[in-house]
Amino acid sequence: MNRLDSLDVTTKGRNDFVTDVDRNAEADIIETIRRAYPDHGILAEESGLKPGREEVTWIIDPLDGTTNYLHGLPHFCVSIGVQIRGRVDHAVVYDPMRQELFTASRGGGAKLEDHRIRVSNSRGLEGALIGTGLPYHSNTRWLDAYLAMLKDVIQNTAGIRRPGSAALDLAYVAAGRTDGFWELGLSPWDTAAGSLLVTEAGGRIGTLTGEEYELGGEVVAGSPKTYEALLALIAPHVPAEFRTR
Repeated sequence: MNRLDSLDVTTKGRNDFVTDVDRNAEADIIETIRRAYPDHGILAEESGLKPGREEVTWIIDPLDGTTNYLHGLPHFCVSIGVQIRGRVDHAVVYDPMRQELFTASRGGGAKLEDHRIRVSNSRGLEGALIGTGLPYHSNTRWLDAYLAMLKDVIQNTAGIRRPGSAALDLAYVAAGRTDGFWELGLSPWDTAAGSLLVTEAGGRIGTLTGEEYELGGEVVAGSPKTYEALLALIAPHVPAEFRTR
């Protein structure tokens, strides 16, 4: 953070960047996993899929919130999920600036620094604080639909927050800091850990049409009542292509 001007920054696409920090952090994480579990598969944002012989895949985002990082905005994290036979069973989201460690294991609940966390007790949208992410680069084809959703959410809640890290957004839902979240056009490494944090904290997560959530793509999450209310509110604006999947 003290030498941002010296970083080697590569543009992957419009408003989509990768830095030395992304690459080096990912390499360190993969090296550590390989020492302990040489046969496990790895899916990482910068290096792609490295298949393994076991039915275990580590899903890694070494720096979720790269644009924030590049501007010195202290809101980003490391996200790691462990998928076993197609299901995420372990999760870690680490915020190095606040030194907050969110963890979850299936059936064992979600924790922040070894303290159990739960989603909020929000019972709908009135008074709710909702997180979101804006469509960018290839996802701008859904911008009009998203803006229609955003307008309705603004008019029916206490407020909207767009911090710029989907993994932390989902962790904040799990911790009850926000009541719900939705975004379009995500990748598996954005949501692998956060999706388990939400469900283990008593929340719900699904697609824009309320189907069972599979990693990546479009997501809606929240406390149970807020999740249902958010789905109903955005339903009229969901693009047709999402309704026919």
